[in-house]
Amino acid sequence: MTNRDLATRLGPTLTPDPRRVIIKLFVPGEDAALTRTRAAALIDRILLLDHDQTTEMLQQTLRRFGGRHHDLEATFAHHHDLIRHRVPRDVDLSLPARLLVGAYFSHEFAVEAAAVCNPSVIPHPDQSGLHSGQLRVAISLRQIGEGHLSSLGFATAVLGPGSDLDIADRSGTLSVGRRHLTHHRRDLLAAGLSDDAWDNEVTASMLRSLPERFEDDDFEHAIAQLPTDLLTRTSTQSTLEEMRRATRLEYAVAFPADLPLHRRILWPATAAECNGMEDARFVRIVDEDGRPSYRATYTAYDGQHIRSHLITSDDLRHFEITPMRGPAAVNKGMALFPRPVGGRSLALCRSDGETIGLTALDRHNSWQRPEPLHMPRRDWELIQVGNCGSPIETRFGWLVLTHGVGPMRDYAIGALLLDSHEPHRVIAELPGPLLTSDGAEREGYVPNVVYSCGSLLHDDAVWLPYGASDTRIGFARVPLDTLIKEMRPPQ
Repeated sequence: MTNRDLATRLGPTLTPDPRRVIIKLFVPGEDAALTRTRAAALIDRILLLDHDQTTEMLQQTLRRFGGRHHDLEATFAHHHDLIRHRVPRDVDLSLPARLLVGAYFSHEFAVEAAAVCNPSVIPHPDQSGLHSGQLRVAISLRQIGEGHLSSLGFATAVLGPGSDLDIADRSGTLSVGRRHLTHHRRDLLAAGLSDDAWDNEVTASMLRSLPERFEDDDFEHAIAQLPTDLLTRTSTQSTLEEMRRATRLEYAVAFPADLPLHRRILWPATAAECNGMEDARFVRIVDEDGRPSYRATYTAYDGQHIRSHLITSDDLRHFEITPMRGPAAVNKGMALFPRPVGGRSLALCRSDGETIGLTALDRHNSWQRPEPLHMPRRDWELIQVGNCGSPIETRFGWLVLTHGVGPMRDYAIGALLLDSHEPHRVIAELPGPLLTSDGAEREGYVPNVVYSCGSLLHDDAVWLPYGASDTRIGFARVPLDTLIKEMRPPQ
């Protein structure tokens, strides 16, 4: 602990584990102009093998990689099906040959070969078998692999009693889950079209024809109902393609009930997030009926653009993903309040890139233009400020952990306190940092960074997981009373 840090670091850390691998489709030469030639040539060479050679090579591959993946043969079969059009039509491959083709069109990807960072923490759905003073938690992780490609993973730990922290083993084969059909939401589609300035006669007619929750078949049926004078407009096809693109941003993924949480990977599944899913801010939500669920905002990155997306789950096994809409969702770093306040769904945001703001969800499912809460003022935050996850409800008010960026792009974590009933009012702030990068934490993929996407309150203490220099994850703890005592009215 440095002289100015208020939080106390705990012993355990989470470090990148290159053994955590998934299987991805691999098409030789896919980044070159001769893609089809290389892939076809590979298949031609495989076809020259006789049955015994094919069988033996397949078995060698299964022996070498079978223990690292679940149901490897099914993955090989799937990859064969994806590139089946490259196999000559008059060739009838045997099962071993199909699987061997699939193996050659597969490769391993180490999901956290470069780093794990930017965690959030929530109560785990399973609280069985614990002792007094303990809480089982789920920790979300940003995992960074080759090419700076990010996905979302999980770890499990037990907090308490006291300052004890026990992180569960993370070994075992990984799964990216199974995609499921999702019922698209008309209000989200309408909000997205409004955001992207696709408000015209075609979209208006389509939205009138669609039910509140619709499937792909409903969408095609609505197209068939379009009046002829709209179908013949020169802009209609581009409008319909934009609507299709918007609906494809929504999807669902599920995992087997017996697969432990730490083996579940949320992997990029749409064009909007093809270059990464970043910085998930998970929070346990309790609605006005008292029903709990889990939500998370995260940054979808396509290589050029960023956008806030939303994850919804009742059990951390089945996840629904949708884009977030409205002026407040155009940047990264949104964080949801854990419950409605004054009948409104609220979130923290940083839509201008440098100021913490407060936004509300309107009746059209659009996040409204934010109201500024806290601007860069102190020396350790003059470049920009943002939240470190969802507000924590305390008897003193809404506690918001923040991050600030100072000279040499040096990150630090601070704190604000918002009024319980009027969260647009900042009633106190921490004059100095709660946590700064220290010692070895300063070294890493991105030096001099401490950053968190969510903490929680347990046993009257704030438990803070944090990324250190975008490389590893550490943990810190501060008694709530100690933190509140150091806070001062805003100046």
